[in-house]
Amino acid sequence: MIDLALATDTWDYEEFSAIQRVIESRMFSMGPEVAAYERQFAEFFGSKYSVMVSSGSTANLLMVAAPFFTKTPKFQKGDEIIVPAVSWSTTYYPFHQYGLKLVFVDVDPHTLNLDLAKLPAAITERTRAICLVNLLGNPNDFAAVKTIIGDRDILVLEDNCESMGATFEGRQAGTFGLMGTFSSFYSHHIATMEGGCVVTDDEEIYHILLSLRAHGWTRNLPKFNHVTGEKSDDPFEESFRFVLPGYNVRPLEMSGAIGREQLKKLPGFIDNRKLNGRHFQEIFSNHPFLQIQEEIGESSWFGFAMTVRQDASVTRAELLQRLRDQNVDVRPIVAGNFVKNPVIKYFEYAVAGNLEAAERIDTDGFFIGNHQTDIRDKLDAVRALLS
Repeated sequence: MIDLALATDTWDYEEFSAIQRVIESRMFSMGPEVAAYERQFAEFFGSKYSVMVSSGSTANLLMVAAPFFTKTPKFQKGDEIIVPAVSWSTTYYPFHQYGLKLVFVDVDPHTLNLDLAKLPAAITERTRAICLVNLLGNPNDFAAVKTIIGDRDILVLEDNCESMGATFEGRQAGTFGLMGTFSSFYSHHIATMEGGCVVTDDEEIYHILLSLRAHGWTRNLPKFNHVTGEKSDDPFEESFRFVLPGYNVRPLEMSGAIGREQLKKLPGFIDNRKLNGRHFQEIFSNHPFLQIQEEIGESSWFGFAMTVRQDASVTRAELLQRLRDQNVDVRPIVAGNFVKNPVIKYFEYAVAGNLEAAERIDTDGFFIGNHQTDIRDKLDAVRALLS
């Protein structure tokens, strides 16, 4: 029996001690542990500012909301946002919820990221942003995207929830756009119970995120800020002063404390994921009937994606059954072709060109998990199984 789970627990004494530290402090809602985690997170990824939230999904929500509230709004209802056709549901939902039109573009069948050859034809005079999703650990070719945008006023947003620790040309994925989002859910690169972060180098955006995260109030803003200008020195007056239509997506103090310990381990986690990734590439690169994800930059290898070739003599269903019989967890490649989901009937959207590659991934793709430990022996067993 192979026994390869999608993810495994990475907590030990340090994380449990961090939880105990919070228990002894009696401070359970967002506090100094979260603030320390945010500083350390921003420093680790080379960003000026980091805002921790309750999940990667709520990080995406704030990333979409914030541009509406800048002094000169960067988004207005009806604007077009280009997105890849393969991603997770909460990549898309906030754009719909804020009245933006989604323009779906096919993905590259090799990299599984947005197909840059099809991107130029999707851009119109109403395009205000391109949301790049770094899928399953794989960063986009940000240099090529920058060239395609040229001097047009088009924002880049990054959903980096699956790709913490990936790099492109030596720079961390998640830091190439106006904002980037990260997730620290259990099965991701680090685990903080639930949790996510938004990073940005833009101070105005940072202040807006701080307000949106907690009710849209002023309490968490610095005295001089881009939302209200100058705050009163009277904490009573600023306790319940609401200035933006925000949310309560604050993280738990425990999550911040755990995150601080997980960040210390992240370099080692990424090293092991890359070790497994290189081995996966070596043993699957010339597979007779499976195509694997092609790496851009340096992937942080969230998992190992495979697509059954069209001329294969075996079906995906047969391969999935082999894996399940050996207790190998297997999942679709994120949400497959998202346009096929029934929820799409609620969206205002368009499809630029065809979604041929997304459809192939939807019908013939799957992925297995990667771990923060050496699993090369299990990958060898999976390769033998899928022969």
